[in-house]
Amino acid sequence: MQKQSAHFSFGNETEIEDLGNGLKRQMLGYNEELMAVKIWFEKGAIGYNHAHRHSQVTYVVEGEFHFNIDGVTKILKPGDSCLIPPFADHGATCPTGGILIDTFSPAREDFLED
Repeated sequence: MQKQSAHFSFGNETEIEDLGNGLKRQMLGYNEELMAVKIWFEKGAIGYNHAHRHSQVTYVVEGEFHFNIDGVTKILKPGDSCLIPPFADHGATCPTGGILIDTFSPAREDFLED
């Protein structure tokens, strides 16, 4: 894993990775302890349930998301956020299309692998 991103990141110069299935990801900044990522969901896209060792806070920038964390589902809209503890089963669907900012601690090493 690279140790950290550049100190400044410009949205129009930073790669946007197409993850498939209506999802795109852009790295905003990271070091070994913290990572922020912007995620675009097309209308109807699903972030399938999964779990990982990282603490995660997600902030809804745009759209409506149906978030499931350990079997509890809530509808989140712009300005809302959620905390996902380590190893919690979680996922989201986006019926409208939208944008999230995900933060992780420590950084998601798997997002940086070639």
